[in-house]
Amino acid sequence: MTDLLSGQEPTDYDASSIEVLEGLEPVRKRPGMYIGGTDERALHHLVAEVLDNSMDEAVAGHASRIEVELLSDYSMVIRDNGRGIPIDPHPKFPDKSALEVILCTLHAGGKFSGDAYETSGGLHGVGASVVNALSDSMVVQVARNKELFEQRFSRGIPLGPVEKIGAAPNRRGTTVTFHADEQIFGSHRFKPARLFKSIRSKAYLFSGVEIRWKSEIDDGETPTTATFHFPGGLSDYLMETLGKSSTYADKPFAGVVDFKEKFNTPGKVEWAINWTPARDGFIQSYCNTVPTPEGGTHEAGFWAAILKGMRAYGELASNKKAALITRDDLTTGGCALVSCFIREPEFVGQTKDRLATVEAAKLVEGAVRDHFDNWLAADTKSAGAILDFLVLRAEERLRRREEKETQRKSATKKLRLPGKLVDCSSKTREGTELFIVEGDSAGGSAKMARDRKTQALLPLRGKILNVLGAASSKIGTNQEINDLTQALGVGLGTKFNVDDLRYDKIIIMTDADVDGAHIAALLMTFFFTQMRPMIDTGHLYLACPPLFRLTQGAKRVYCIDEAEKNAHLDKGIGGKGRIDVSRFKGLGEMDAKDLKDTTMNPATRKLIRVTIDEDEPGETGDLVERLMGKKPEKRFEYIQANAQFVEELDV
Repeated sequence: MTDLLSGQEPTDYDASSIEVLEGLEPVRKRPGMYIGGTDERALHHLVAEVLDNSMDEAVAGHASRIEVELLSDYSMVIRDNGRGIPIDPHPKFPDKSALEVILCTLHAGGKFSGDAYETSGGLHGVGASVVNALSDSMVVQVARNKELFEQRFSRGIPLGPVEKIGAAPNRRGTTVTFHADEQIFGSHRFKPARLFKSIRSKAYLFSGVEIRWKSEIDDGETPTTATFHFPGGLSDYLMETLGKSSTYADKPFAGVVDFKEKFNTPGKVEWAINWTPARDGFIQSYCNTVPTPEGGTHEAGFWAAILKGMRAYGELASNKKAALITRDDLTTGGCALVSCFIREPEFVGQTKDRLATVEAAKLVEGAVRDHFDNWLAADTKSAGAILDFLVLRAEERLRRREEKETQRKSATKKLRLPGKLVDCSSKTREGTELFIVEGDSAGGSAKMARDRKTQALLPLRGKILNVLGAASSKIGTNQEINDLTQALGVGLGTKFNVDDLRYDKIIIMTDADVDGAHIAALLMTFFFTQMRPMIDTGHLYLACPPLFRLTQGAKRVYCIDEAEKNAHLDKGIGGKGRIDVSRFKGLGEMDAKDLKDTTMNPATRKLIRVTIDEDEPGETGDLVERLMGKKPEKRFEYIQANAQFVEELDV
C-alpha cells in the first residue's frame, strides 16, 4: 500500500509500532478483562480476590482466623493466620522469591496442580497479581518460621526485594495491605456496608473460620467492629435472612455431604432451603466460597434433586398433580442457599459469576437427593404443606398460561404492525424471545436467522424517545414506544404488569458502535423508568454481536473485540493458509449464518442479562439520571470524571 499523496511507501508503521505488554501491563491496560470493569463492583472485587486466598487457607485447614480492616484512607488490610506465602527463591526464577513471582506474574499460584489445595476459590493464578497491578500501593507481610518478612509494591512493580524485618515468635500467616489506584478507579471508594455484607456471607460459608471486621470509616449504618463465626453454617444464614417470616417447614431442609465419602472425589456440598408465603423466592449460590450470582451447574443439580424429590413424594402421597410441578414453581417462595467445594472448578470469566463445571451438577444432585427424600419422609407435616403450596403454584401457572395463550392470539390480531412485528408461532410465553433490532436491514438478516417457533423480531426506525424528563403525553403518543408496548402486551409505569409480558426474554440487539450503544442506552432507560419489574425479574437482555470474523481455510472464528481478535491472530485459529479478517460495521452486514451462530442461536450465542445492583439500587437510578437526564452539566461532570478510562472509541 502506498501513501496516496506522495506515492511513497508509508514509514510510520514498522516493527516499532507493535506494542508488547509485559508483566502486569495487560491488567492496567485492560482491567475489564480481569475484574469486569473499573466501576464500584470491580473495585470491591479486589477485596474478594485477596479474601478468597485467605479463605482457601481456612478451608484447607491451615487458618482459623481472618481479619479484614478498612482504613481511614480507604486502604484495605486482610490478615490470616495461615501458612504464609512462601518467601524462598522460586525454582524457575532463582533471583526472585515465590512471593514476588505470585504478586507480579499472571497465572502464578499454588492452585494449579491441586497438591497445595484440594479445593480453592482462587484458581486462575491472577487474583493477587491483578490486585497488585491495580493498586498504587501494596505491602505484603509474611510470618513464617517465627520470622517476619515484608515486600512493597506499586502498580505491580516491586519497590525492593523481600526483606526480613524482625522476629515473629507468636505469629504466622499473611497480611496484605493495598490501596486501589485512583488512576484506574477514579472517585469510586470502598463502602463499609457492601464489604460488611460480603464478609459476613463468607463466614457462613465455612463454619470453621472466624472473620473479624473493623472499619475506621463510619457510614452511620454499618458496625465499625464485628466478629463472625457461625457453627450452623448456611442453616444459620437462611434463618437470619428469613427472620420472622412464616415458613412451610419449622426448620429448613439443610445438610452437608462430603463428596469423598459418597463419590470418592474431593469436595463437598452444603445447602439450606425453606419455602415461605411471605416473600419472593431467591437462591444464593457459591463455589469454593466464591459467589456465583448467575448460578451454574451446581444450582442446576440442586434444583434437579429438589424437583425429583417433590414429584416422587407427591406420587407416594397419591397426589397426581405433583407431576405438574416445575423448577419455576420451586423457586417461587423457595429461599435457598447452596455452597459447593470442588476441585479445579471452571467458571465463566475471571470474575467467576457462573460455574461451568459439568460434573458439579451430578455431584450436587446425587448428594442432595437422598437426604431430601429422607427429610420429606421424616417430616410429613412440613412435606405436605410444601407439596400443597407447590401444587397451587403449578395450577396458578397453568391457569395464567391458558389466559396468556388467549391474550397472545387476540393481541396479535390487534397489533396490526405490518412490516414491523415479526411474531413467533409459539402459543405460550415460555421459552419465547423478542429481539428489538435496529432498522430494517438488520431485521432482514435476523428474520432469516431466527427460530420461527420461539423468536420474534421488532425493528425500530432510528432512536426512540428519551423518556427521562419527557412529558407523559409525549411518551403516550410516541409511535415507536406504542409499537413496543403493544408488541410486549403491557402498559407503562403503574399499569405495567410483568405477568402480561408476551415474551420470556426481551433482547436488545443493536450494532456494536456508538449509535448502537446509544439506542441500547435509550431502550434500557425506557425499560428502567417505565417497566422496572421486567428488569427485576430477569427478562431484559443485551445481545453480544461480534465485531470481527476471522477465516482461515474452512475454519471460522468470531471475536467480540480487538483484544480477542489480536489474541486469535497471535496463536492462530487452527485452519490452513493466511487468516482473513472481516469487520462487521453493523448487523445488517452480517449474513444470516453469521448472525445466527454468534448472536441468536441459544446454543452458541452470548447474552448479557440487564440487572440492578441489589446492594446499591439508588446508585443505578442516580447514574441513569446523570447520563440520560435533562441536565447536561451532570453528564459533562460524569464524562470528565470517567474519560480517562476510555481506551478505544469505535465511531
